[in-house]
Amino acid sequence: MFRSLGALVGDLLVVLLFVAMGLVQHGTALTTQNLFLVGWPFALGVLLGHLAIRAWRAPFRIWPHGVFVWAITLASAMALRTLFSAGTEVSFIIVTAVVTAVGMLGWRAVALYLTRDERAAPRVVTAAEAEQMEAEEADTEKSGDTH
Repeated sequence: MFRSLGALVGDLLVVLLFVAMGLVQHGTALTTQNLFLVGWPFALGVLLGHLAIRAWRAPFRIWPHGVFVWAITLASAMALRTLFSAGTEVSFIIVTAVVTAVGMLGWRAVALYLTRDERAAPRVVTAAEAEQMEAEEADTEKSGDTH
């Protein structure tokens, strides 16, 4: 539950950071109103992406979850910007695609790396190893040694 919420928040933060960087780069005031006016198509795209791919099932996976959330975010944000005449020049689409891909897939790569021990496959014990462990336990019990 918390991981899926964390994935949604992570993607929304990437979008918010992208919008803020764009506003600053273009000399637009960094206000809550401007962040909302420019960012809402991207935020809606993130929500649609998470719902469409059911990202809560594996929130940190890069493929297919992260890639599809990113692609749906990009496509829906550009569609909404086109619908509302907000501008979707080719250069803007390319920059948006690259920056959001690096952000949305990058944080997932870091999260996967940091949680790798939690996903470690359980070790399969062979029959011979099981017998040996049982024998060692029996020897330990006979000698009265209980560590």
